[in-house]
Amino acid sequence: MRLFNRVKLLTPESVELEFTLAGIGSRALALSLDYTFLLLCLLLFWTVWGIISNQVLNYLENTGAAYQSLPIWLGAIALLVSFAIFVGYFVFFEMLWQGQTPGKRLTKIRVIRDNGRPIRMSQATLRALLRPLDDFFFTGAFLIFFGKREKRLGDWVAGTLVVQEERPQSRSGILVSPEAKRLAADLPQMTQLTQLLPDDFAVIREYLQRRGFMDAKAKSELSLNLARQTRAIVQLAEIPPGLTSDQFLEAVYLAYQEQFPTY
Repeated sequence: MRLFNRVKLLTPESVELEFTLAGIGSRALALSLDYTFLLLCLLLFWTVWGIISNQVLNYLENTGAAYQSLPIWLGAIALLVSFAIFVGYFVFFEMLWQGQTPGKRLTKIRVIRDNGRPIRMSQATLRALLRPLDDFFFTGAFLIFFGKREKRLGDWVAGTLVVQEERPQSRSGILVSPEAKRLAADLPQMTQLTQLLPDDFAVIREYLQRRGFMDAKAKSELSLNLARQTRAIVQLAEIPPGLTSDQFLEAVYLAYQEQFPTY
């Protein structure tokens, strides 16, 4: 029985990334925590809704108005809102925390797309909408346990994977040369740094974090390829002389972090 199932993904920029799949244990624990938080949210909603509904019915009763069908409508609205809370909980947090809900964050796992990039609204919504089907008779657990990529139905439809959170999230995880630091200070004035999308930045960050484990030839080719594409995106005429492609990518990484600190 496999304890750690690893998967290699090739990004559109030809960068090969390797992840450890989260596994059924971590995912079950994360889901249990999320359902606990979600249950508290639903209990709060039903409590407030019950108080409001009761006051409305009492008011109508005192005024003598007909309200025979109103309790049914109030119940139907409450069910619809409950489902919206259920779906919205997962979508909101996976968008806010780039593939993590409170449960996933506590268990250090994350949802990503099949190409290694962060998920988008469409993927998060599909996963949330299909979650009841995955929970029905533990269908999702069955698919995760016996599937090679440990995907539930929502993952197959949305094109996502759930992986362990392995990469460091702080800038201290990436070594930046003094030359790159000097260039980073000038890049916002020299380039259109805002043209760099979060997905592009994520690829640069992933490369810089994993370059130490790459073969020298592969590392050189990937570095040049990424630097060339990044230079075109930020509209830089040419890399300043005396800088390597790695140093340029380090500068872009540092400048982007300074300009958009949430990433």
